[in-house]
Amino acid sequence: MLINYKSKIFNKNGSLCIFTKVKHYFMDNYKERIDLLQELIAFAVVDGELHDREYDFIALIAQELEIDTETLHDLFNKKHEKTIIKDEFNRICQFYRLALLMHADGVLHEREQTKINEIGINMGLNPFAMKRVLKLMEQSPNNMVSAETLLSVFTEQHN
Repeated sequence: MLINYKSKIFNKNGSLCIFTKVKHYFMDNYKERIDLLQELIAFAVVDGELHDREYDFIALIAQELEIDTETLHDLFNKKHEKTIIKDEFNRICQFYRLALLMHADGVLHEREQTKINEIGINMGLNPFAMKRVLKLMEQSPNNMVSAETLLSVFTEQHN
């Protein structure tokens, strides 16, 4: 069940946990970690530019996923292949990572908003829940939402 994992999304201080514990449970596979980074990279450049803050965010995630800098840099030159994230929790986590990345440069581009909705729908996430989470993030002073809020928005659609 989704709710059982919510404490693994954020550190005690409320900041984003880049899934150090979760990666060992969900991301044993090296290819899955590479695929996750490739999707983040593809999304980061959807507006035609890679901002320093976007790169820093991706580099931080790569470090937490134990992907070395050389491999990360190689990923910027590879074509991204679509992968299917099997469980709902990881799809929600990836959507939230993409949303955080979207806000990293401080500019919300229309192409980013279109692309994140397309990605979320292709992942099978509820469009109303995605829209609500993005709106909550936009209204938040730090562009973040709590783990409880994030998961409750997606799980309330199940009832």
